[in-house]
Amino acid sequence: MKPKFVLINPWVYDFAALNLWSRPLGLLRTAEYLSQFDVDLHFIDCTDERRTARRFGTGKYSRQIIVKPDVLRGIPRNYARYGIPLDLFEKQFRACIPCDLILISSIMTYWYPGVQKVVEIAKRLSPGVPVVLGGIYATLFYQHAVENAGADYVFNGQVRNDPPERLKAVIERFGCRLNRKGPARPYYKLGLYRSYPFAPVQTSMGCPYRCSYCASSILNEGFLQRDPSLIVREIRELCHTGVRDFAFYDDALLVNADAHLKRMLKSIISSKMSVRFHCPNGIHARFIDDEMASLMKQAGFTTLRLSLETVDEDRQMKTGGKVTSEALQKAVGYLKKYGFRKENIGIYVMYGLPGQSFREVQESVNFVKGLGVRINLTEYSPLPETDCWNELKNKGIISESLDPLLTNNSVFSLLFSGYGPGRIEGLKLDVKHYNSQA
Repeated sequence: MKPKFVLINPWVYDFAALNLWSRPLGLLRTAEYLSQFDVDLHFIDCTDERRTARRFGTGKYSRQIIVKPDVLRGIPRNYARYGIPLDLFEKQFRACIPCDLILISSIMTYWYPGVQKVVEIAKRLSPGVPVVLGGIYATLFYQHAVENAGADYVFNGQVRNDPPERLKAVIERFGCRLNRKGPARPYYKLGLYRSYPFAPVQTSMGCPYRCSYCASSILNEGFLQRDPSLIVREIRELCHTGVRDFAFYDDALLVNADAHLKRMLKSIISSKMSVRFHCPNGIHARFIDDEMASLMKQAGFTTLRLSLETVDEDRQMKTGGKVTSEALQKAVGYLKKYGFRKENIGIYVMYGLPGQSFREVQESVNFVKGLGVRINLTEYSPLPETDCWNELKNKGIISESLDPLLTNNSVFSLLFSGYGPGRIEGLKLDVKHYNSQA
């Protein structure tokens, strides 16, 4: 009898959450890998529910306000579980048992209470069945996950990056024999979702830059781009299922554009596919030239987010050297030339970086206002082994044993930035007012 596996994406536990083209792509890729074996796959996404529809398939999650963990008791905001109700999850899980193995993903490091809740319920309803945890939290806070998540095994790394035999060996150590039956199939052909208004697209793994605040180079070894023709085929097949909105998950979408993204966009334009593309991850302004801006507009790019973080030249170089204010200004000019408007273009401005003054943040906000595009304020969130993490640790601001809950971006900036809650809230209101203007 072939083994039965249950793959679960946990709830979001946070002070606020909005589904901006979020899908558990790592877990879906794991399902793809497992599809080459003679196994029975069942999939539960605790975030597969949108209470309020927004533009382009995004939306708000339903939420249930819950008691804050002790370490967050001093934060004057409601804490909630976002996603499907607990009883619905239990109903879906009961329909999957008996099973032979449970595989759970993890995304944001400070969402680990959602992992704990899934493990707790799974072990109560299906005692004795092994639980394997993987994902970003499991990799960046490996020891914390081993000691606190409750899983029987914590998988450190990404299935797509590691030798395939590694996950196979982990599964078989729990007595599940994997017999190969054929080539792996794309996740969207496995029946994991009934329907969905958008789809993720990842054209590359990793990033050639090593920004001081980013963990991409820790989560991925090197930088690898996929074959453009295979990506276009994936988009076309998803388009045939009714998907019209696609979100790029790349950390470095525009790198090597002449041989990569531009080729893809030219193919998409010639095929006359009716699609919309969104870039929730910040893209590199230095690679947006006249041709790129034109191709993006023709191909259907609708939501663009460009990375700036700060206008301070020294910090721009110190944090990775990926952008300059001049390069960003030129990129915005090219985009506006081809019809992108303020509502389409957002610039990430970060606050709370180690040693970053509030004045620097305000100067960055004013610079973006001068460009006539939207401002996307983002709070710095510390990630283990990054340069910023090590700087904070060396200064004694944080310790190696920092609870991941305190790396929550809104929590960390409130407790450790030194700006004071009044100044932060005032800045947010100012940006909100500016963004609302035509």
